[in-house]
Amino acid sequence: MANENMSRPARAKGEILLEMRGIMIEGESDDVWHQIVKGVDLTLRRGEVLGLIGESGAGKSTLGIAAMGFARPGCRFNGGSVMFDGIDLLKASEEERRKLRGSRISYVAQSAAAAFNPAHRLIDQTIETETQHGVRGVAESIADAQDLYGRLRLPNPTTIGMRYPHQVSGGQLQRVMTAMAMTCRPDLIIFDEPTTALDVTTQVEVLASIRSIVEEFNTAAIYITHDLAVVAQMAHRIMVLRHGKLVEEAPTRDMLAEPKEVYTKSLWAVRKLAKQESSTDDLILQVDHIDAAYGNAVKILDDVSVTVPRGRTVAVVGESGSGKSTLARVVTGLLPPSKGVVKFNGAALPPALPQRDKESLRRIQMIYQSPDTALNPRHRVYDIIGRPLTFYHGLRGKQLELRISELLKMIELDDSYMDRLPGELSGGQKQRVCIARALAAKPDLIICDEVTSALDQIVQEEILKLLLRLQAEFGISYLFITHDIATVRAIADEIVVMNQGKVVQQGLKTKVLSPPYPAYTELLLSSVPEMDPDWLTNLLQKRQAKAK
Repeated sequence: MANENMSRPARAKGEILLEMRGIMIEGESDDVWHQIVKGVDLTLRRGEVLGLIGESGAGKSTLGIAAMGFARPGCRFNGGSVMFDGIDLLKASEEERRKLRGSRISYVAQSAAAAFNPAHRLIDQTIETETQHGVRGVAESIADAQDLYGRLRLPNPTTIGMRYPHQVSGGQLQRVMTAMAMTCRPDLIIFDEPTTALDVTTQVEVLASIRSIVEEFNTAAIYITHDLAVVAQMAHRIMVLRHGKLVEEAPTRDMLAEPKEVYTKSLWAVRKLAKQESSTDDLILQVDHIDAAYGNAVKILDDVSVTVPRGRTVAVVGESGSGKSTLARVVTGLLPPSKGVVKFNGAALPPALPQRDKESLRRIQMIYQSPDTALNPRHRVYDIIGRPLTFYHGLRGKQLELRISELLKMIELDDSYMDRLPGELSGGQKQRVCIARALAAKPDLIICDEVTSALDQIVQEEILKLLLRLQAEFGISYLFITHDIATVRAIADEIVVMNQGKVVQQGLKTKVLSPPYPAYTELLLSSVPEMDPDWLTNLLQKRQAKAK
């Protein structure tokens, strides 16, 4: 097979690579077609990184994947052109587009968990495109993939590829997906929220790696994100979208310094939400000296003890792979511990989920990090939210429909969403449906695993306000897993800091977030991106100087 990637002539930096003109994309709902993207123009030069920002449902991802000449199922182009290096992707044959995808145009999806085949090892999936396009042989491809693993700061880069997707953390899986997209050294990479699942320390390394590789190979990139501080580090130019239309476009420094439009200024506003912490000795959850592992593998949790006061929020922070989500799985009974006990309302819970009674299941609910894998793609929103209402509360018929309507309003969706499938929702809308499903049970404790990571800043704040209001009204307790320090400040009463399966610090929010910090807490706090285009460069320089 010809080496498609290596035989292409070198292109000059700054040459126009992608021109999208008058892009119109519509989606189908209830047999009615409605516009999602409404006449947007986009130009991208070789070696340039373009940031696409806007709130959930703005059309960012739809426009991004349109750069591949692709529209999601249930969507279609109904106007415009997509010219990639002189090739009209909307007029090209499917075979021509297939040869370009993966080889010259790559895509890094928002949800890595939904993008991997659970039955195949990571290394086989990483090199698949590279070997199919004839870029390298298998042995060479494996060596190259391992090199990329190392550059993306994955642990044990020579052996991690032998694992299956479920055997690595969400952040690690996202980095493997980034390596997969880079194997063919494409001309264009579409990054769709590639650091959403990453903790702040890992995010720094991944952003630095992405930026380095993009610059080294003169790759153009479309970087889709709702994290304004992240896009400030990555993009040369920013486009702001809302309701499928272009709001504003400018070079990054100009946009940050002086946004022109009112909507852009609202995105730039610093989150003001900050909960006043409080404490109580009345504990709803006690995790006592827990050890846990997957199979016979290395211990994931090592003598972990955590408490959650009734009606309060305990935030759990730490790097990817520190054991945060594993702790949640132990509490819910999805992973029985090898040592220790979990107590709820002072009584020991059976370690395994099948041993717990219906009332125990109702009182502890979980909202997962990835709504794409948490929602059944064949079930309507009505069925997804309605199932726990029927299972736990016996609601049916008109009562069931009224309660679903109430829950949809609580998450700021209307009744028109009842008959939609998950595939017809944006990432943020899917996560809000997951939140409504958890609330449907009327739980005492909700474990929130990165529940706002897929949401834009505006929606994040609304969801956090909703969670705080529910806590004030109903006394719900939260175990809140997150890597976003702004979220911690907004919602937490207490903070637990985890590192390599151990609790390294815990206490009231003000104490943990006030200096002097233990070394690991200081590392976490210093890794929170700032709205300064030079922040990442300056941070890396400081760390390199400190390491010498």
